Amino acid sequence: MKKLYIILLLTVFVGCEDVIEPALENNRSVNDEGIEPRFAHGLLVNGYARIPMDSWSFNDMATDDAVANTENNVYFGVADGQWAANNNPLEEWQNSLTALQYLNLMLERLDGIEFSALEPVDVMFQDRIRGEAHALRALFVYHLLRSHGGRATDGALLGGPIFLESTNPTTSDFNIPRATFEECMQQIYSDTEAALALLPNDYENISDDSEVPDKYLEIGGSFDHYNRVFGEDARLLITGRITRAIRAQAALLAASPAFNDPTNTTTWADAANYAAEVIDLNGGITGLDPNGLVWYTNANGQIASAGSGLSSPEILWRGSLGGPSSNLEETHYPPTLFGDGLLNPTQNLVDAFPMSNGYPITHPASGYDPANPYAGRDPRLSEFIIYNGSTAGPNGSVILTTVDGGTNDGLNQAETSTRTGYYMKKLLRQDVNANPNSINAQLHVQPRIRYTEIYLAYAEAANEAFGPEGTGPNQYSAYDVIKSIRMRAGIPDNDPYLESIRNDKFAMRELIRNERRLELCFEGFRFWDLRRWNEDLTEAARGIQIESGFYQVIEVDNRNFESYMKYGPVPDSEMLKFSELKQNAGW
Repeated sequence: MKKLYIILLLTVFVGCEDVIEPALENNRSVNDEGIEPRFAHGLLVNGYARIPMDSWSFNDMATDDAVANTENNVYFGVADGQWAANNNPLEEWQNSLTALQYLNLMLERLDGIEFSALEPVDVMFQDRIRGEAHALRALFVYHLLRSHGGRATDGALLGGPIFLESTNPTTSDFNIPRATFEECMQQIYSDTEAALALLPNDYENISDDSEVPDKYLEIGGSFDHYNRVFGEDARLLITGRITRAIRAQAALLAASPAFNDPTNTTTWADAANYAAEVIDLNGGITGLDPNGLVWYTNANGQIASAGSGLSSPEILWRGSLGGPSSNLEETHYPPTLFGDGLLNPTQNLVDAFPMSNGYPITHPASGYDPANPYAGRDPRLSEFIIYNGSTAGPNGSVILTTVDGGTNDGLNQAETSTRTGYYMKKLLRQDVNANPNSINAQLHVQPRIRYTEIYLAYAEAANEAFGPEGTGPNQYSAYDVIKSIRMRAGIPDNDPYLESIRNDKFAMRELIRNERRLELCFEGFRFWDLRRWNEDLTEAARGIQIESGFYQVIEVDNRNFESYMKYGPVPDSEMLKFSELKQNAGW
């Protein structure tokens, strides 16, 4: 595969010396790595530290799914028309390029580092760290594509700058063009292939030399050596399984309508097949976690027992748990639960939840009653959103969001009150007490990738590539995946609405997109999904006003996005520095 050698635009960074080598306060030089492998490994650790945590970004507040209850929130400004090339809270340019520089330094110095005097252990560490660096490099190129890929004014579909060599502030040429979108995707594929050749699917201990790969046995390796490098102590580091998921994420982006271009060779079939590789490792359709809907709670004690790098069956990859905390709840709980009520789900999102029989609320067979709008709804609605009369918090308090309910939980009653008539419930542990006089903190899982995301990616891509019931080279269809996800949600097995559209590719597309909207809400997906689908970005955010028992839908916020804003901008500071850079059209 053809390699790209694109130099890092180093002067994008403040304090660029720290990009070339570790910070001066470390009092070490990158030339010391052959002596101290722990110091060299810090270059790789820097890459891990820069992984964006989409799951708690809450950029849904700049979409039709949610609003912020304060104008000081950055996403309030993004949705209000303040998103600009010189004001971009969603920028990944600097973070990704810094990470790539560290990863390249790691790869370049790896051959000169001795991790162990034992040859098998040394070779294993070399392989694992090289594989990790390649996989992380693919991840950061993907984030550059998602945040900054787009069409330039001349119509060219461009990606971000990628580089395979570290740069030098005195000898490197920084004034170079952006790589094409296709070149970026090919680099992702190249890096993931390199990583998969070196990394195991999972880091687990083995008990016998017969399980050691031949290439390590041939140089005297044993299962003890293997466990030292590839055993359970390495859990949470990037694996072959995670690498396949990253490739599937990137392929889904590339196959989407916003990036559909003759110069882009990634197809829907590619995206489906890459996602299927991950699903197959998880046991296929039956591997979908029955408790995956409420993975953020301590269902069956799974969070409490998540030590030693273990996770619930829903979590493909997560970060460290950290200590018990109440920060998330203090930010998002309703006021009567001592929270700031920051993220307010919209009526738009509430209306997207079907009835418990599976029919959309607009369908004649749904049984939806506008005068009793929360009755008989999809169980996910009450799991994910606090509406009037919901219970929440450690004591199961009733939350009244009505104008005349007599509490600050009511619509627009105080600075921390809801602006839409709803509060976020998903992600929050209801056993947290946020009362400052008796705070009870709990552990929280912050996923990097969930299996449900990959199942939904497969369903979307397979429907486009093979039709609703087609499987391609795989063992299951888009229909099969969506049926399993909806059954887990509590929709009956017969699911009459799903059955009515099982042969309709276009209706299935809308259902899959809606299931993705529901299952992944508040986890940082909607903002990017609307863009890659070429969907309307300007749908006004609506809420509900309840007074004297009457329900009235209200308009809360307009969404001020121009059509070109389906692509994010190249930072204005870089455009001013480098004449060879092309900006995405409109910015």
